[in-house]
Amino acid sequence: MRRIAYVFGSLAATGAGTYMVIYLYRWQWQRAVICGVLLLVVEVLLLGIVLGGRLTRIEERLRDTDRRQREADTLREDVLARLRGRAAEREETRFRWLEDPADRAHVFVPVLMVTGVLLSGLAWVVQRMASATARPAERRLAGRLAVLAAPDPGAPGDLEDRPPLGPRPSPGRTARVAAVGVVAAGLLVALVAGLADLTQTRQERADRDEVTSVIVQVDMRGTDMTAARRSLAAQQVWERCRDSTSVPLRHAMLGDLGDGLFAGVVRPSLTEHDRMRLRGCLEDATLERAHLTVLGIGDADADADEH
Repeated sequence: MRRIAYVFGSLAATGAGTYMVIYLYRWQWQRAVICGVLLLVVEVLLLGIVLGGRLTRIEERLRDTDRRQREADTLREDVLARLRGRAAEREETRFRWLEDPADRAHVFVPVLMVTGVLLSGLAWVVQRMASATARPAERRLAGRLAVLAAPDPGAPGDLEDRPPLGPRPSPGRTARVAAVGVVAAGLLVALVAGLADLTQTRQERADRDEVTSVIVQVDMRGTDMTAARRSLAAQQVWERCRDSTSVPLRHAMLGDLGDGLFAGVVRPSLTEHDRMRLRGCLEDATLERAHLTVLGIGDADADADEH
C-alpha cells in the first residue's frame, strides 16, 4: 500500500511540476499558482507517509524492546528465586557434622589444614614452572601483536605517509563514476539552458502598418448568466489584460460580435512574445464563473481593417 502511495504521489508531483512550468511559459499565473500549491501538497503528503513509516518502525522496535525486557526480568526473577531456594536448603544442612554426638572423633579440621598446606605447596610449584615456561609464549604473542601497535611518535615518517589499508580503488570504477558525473552535469546544463531559451523575453519590433486582431469566446457557468453579464465579464478580463504585454494596450477596444464572441483590435501589431502573453492572460482562470478562450489571434493590414 505504501509503495502504491509513493507511485501515485510521484506521478502527481511530476504532473503538477510539469504543468506549473508550462503555465509559467504561457504567462498563466493563476493556473501556475494552483499547480504549485498542488505540488506542495503532494510533497507534504509524501513527507508525511515517509515520517509515518519511520515512526511505525520506531514504535515496533520499542515494543519489541519492552517485550524482551519483560521476558528478561521474568527470567531473572525465576533464576533468582531458584538460587534463593537452593541457598536456603544449603543453610539448613550446613555443618551437619557439628550436630553429631560428642563421642565421635572429629578429625575434619586437622585433615583440612594438612590438605591446605599440601595444596599451597603444589600451587607454588606450578607457579614456578609456569613462570619459567611462559617467557617464549609471551614473546611469540608480542611478535604477533606488534603489527597492531601504534607507531612511535618520535620515529621518522607519519601515518599519512604510509599506504592506506584495504583494497585500492579500481581505475575502471573511478572512470565510470567520472563519466556518469560528466553526463549528469551536461544534461543539467542543457535542461537549464533550454528552459532559459524558451522562457526568456526577446526584443522584437512591431510593425506599425499592421494591427493584431483577437477573437475571444466567453463561457459562463450558471443559469442567470445573461448577455449583459457575459459582456461585462469579457470587458473586465480585457481591461485587466491590457497591461500584460510589454507595451500597454492604450488604444485597444473589445467589440461584441454576439453569441458569446468578442473581437479586439490592437494597434500597432503585437510581437510574437506579446501575443503569447496576451493569450495566456485572457485564458487564465481569474474571474469567477467565467472562462475565456482565444479562438484566433493574428496580424492584419491596418488599411484593410479600417475599410
